[in-house]
Amino acid sequence: MPERRMLRMLLFIAAAIALVFSIRFGFADAWVDQYALPASAVTEELEPETPASPASQPIARSEPEADAAPKPAVLSQRVTEYHISVSLGTDGTLAGEQIVTWKNPGRKPVSDLVFHLYPNAFSPGSTFLAESGGQLRGDKMQAGGHGSMELTALTTEQGETLLPRLRFIQPDDENKTDRTLATFRLPEPIRPGMSVTLRMKFKVQLPPIFARMGKTGDFVMAGQWFPKLAVYETVGTRGRSDEGWNMHQYHGNSEFYSDFGIYSVRIDVPEAYKVAATGFQTKTPAVSKGRKSYQFYADDVHDFAWSASPHFEFTEASYSSAGVPGVRIKLYLDPLHKKLSDRYMHAAKSTLAKLGEWFGDYPYSTLSVIVPPSNANGAGGMEYPTLVTAASAKDDTPGYDLERTLVHEIAHQYWYGLVASNEFEEAWLDEAFTSYTEDKLMAAIYGVLPNTPVESSYLTDPEPLQQNSWSFGSSDRYADNVYLRGKLVLTAIERQVGDKTMSKIMRTYFQKYRFKHPSSSDFQRVVESVTKKDWSGFFKAYVRQGQVSDFSVDSIKSGKSGDGNFESRVLIRRNGGSPQTVSVIFHFKDGKTVSKEWDGVQNQIELQLRYSSPLVYVAVDPSLSVVLDNLRYNNYLKAEIPAKARTRWTTGLTDLLENLIGTLAW
Repeated sequence: MPERRMLRMLLFIAAAIALVFSIRFGFADAWVDQYALPASAVTEELEPETPASPASQPIARSEPEADAAPKPAVLSQRVTEYHISVSLGTDGTLAGEQIVTWKNPGRKPVSDLVFHLYPNAFSPGSTFLAESGGQLRGDKMQAGGHGSMELTALTTEQGETLLPRLRFIQPDDENKTDRTLATFRLPEPIRPGMSVTLRMKFKVQLPPIFARMGKTGDFVMAGQWFPKLAVYETVGTRGRSDEGWNMHQYHGNSEFYSDFGIYSVRIDVPEAYKVAATGFQTKTPAVSKGRKSYQFYADDVHDFAWSASPHFEFTEASYSSAGVPGVRIKLYLDPLHKKLSDRYMHAAKSTLAKLGEWFGDYPYSTLSVIVPPSNANGAGGMEYPTLVTAASAKDDTPGYDLERTLVHEIAHQYWYGLVASNEFEEAWLDEAFTSYTEDKLMAAIYGVLPNTPVESSYLTDPEPLQQNSWSFGSSDRYADNVYLRGKLVLTAIERQVGDKTMSKIMRTYFQKYRFKHPSSSDFQRVVESVTKKDWSGFFKAYVRQGQVSDFSVDSIKSGKSGDGNFESRVLIRRNGGSPQTVSVIFHFKDGKTVSKEWDGVQNQIELQLRYSSPLVYVAVDPSLSVVLDNLRYNNYLKAEIPAKARTRWTTGLTDLLENLIGTLAW
């Protein structure tokens, strides 16, 4: 035993000596690079950040200061690593260089890499422009306001050029003029667990701000601005039986899907600009020859976005609470909303607090909020890791839309940012979950409740949720189903299991699948695991098919019997959806009301009643608890209306409601 202790002591001393001598060779910097900051960013000592209490006051500064490095922790697989340097030109161009490393997470050698070149969506002939018609979320692309991305260099670490191997692919629609997805063959296959590093140079022409990116005046929104690797899905990811690239072009309705990794980004802008970006700022910006250079770092994120303007009004505050270990909230406000910083800060703090309490820790050290100017509406209302854009500043007295938009986008930090579903193929797992959470947050923080009966009435064209985003009949149908119907599907589960169980479902799903890219089937398994029930019929009807839950009082037949009582036969139907228990009330002329329950297992049921007073009317689901019932007019039927008149009355009301809904639907 003494000999073993002596051996341990000698090993410890040897390790300490090796660590001391390693500093002169730069190995210590490599250790820091792996667990905290890239070596190029560690040029000065950073003071540790002390999280403030929830009551800390915002601090207005002309320029953001450097952030303290977070504690080293590896939360994801970190499949990718990007080191990017980009310069903003006064003409709305970006000149960039990047060193990107990709690690093969699968069990097979990989011979080809696949990259998204998203800015080419704004080039003539793209699938995005063909499908969207140059319009998105109420904005219209300016005539001639095109954007593009060009790769000017693509080499291996050894200097071998791969640019001649590059080819554009169109796996979704075979549109040969679409250049948003590219692939190339590597000199050597990448074996499982091994990695490849490439050097790339690129140029981006930013369009006038439209569809989440561009430049308008002095304001820049750089979203999806660099060549980005597609996701290589391993066996079991989202139910895959074989591994391979998840390859999709940029579509009119689609958003994004990426792997988690590390980003170290240097952003060079004119000296007057302030820059907001994903992650944290590692040092004070360097100024030279009328230019300013920022350095940002982020890990365990699957995208990187930034915005710049010389007009930003900057405010920040530190915040911590249960589930929020310590975060620096940074506001970059359009001057029109300078006086509204308290509202933005309150919404951000309250939202983070609730998300942390309900689902789990917010793992990042920063959250940046950008408020675009009024002429940059296309940049508003969007989510990126640790960075969100609020609604554009159109007036200085906004209503609750200010809070609702910001609450929604911060909720995305959990479902888009951390769970990271495939928005190409299952967009509802992000948008519907975020919209559901938005309603919960608005109710908890501001007392604003959703009107689900009115919302369900908008569902005039239900479609399956589990389908490619570009397969929906139109952009309106995409929005109505992915945002609204998907949200109501979650609300329908909540109505059946109760608030407490639903909270457990959502927290369990988040905790199990954060950083994992789950599928609809994964969520179904969580629901079944928590409730100990089979939900296959529910998910088949509402997720994999485009059904709604239409309950109706189909007919009433009443008459007086020989003993002086009144007999009635009432036919109740379930015209779609999965079985669900509903209440049915019967109201009689003497004022008495009888309530019964129907389990809804069969498609229809005929109920017989015998009572001394005539039946006046019948109503199914009078409490409006079946949130996916989008045809409320047939839930009620009066007994005394003759059959022919009843048919004319219901038909006329149907036409009226459909015309009204058609004018209101978004």
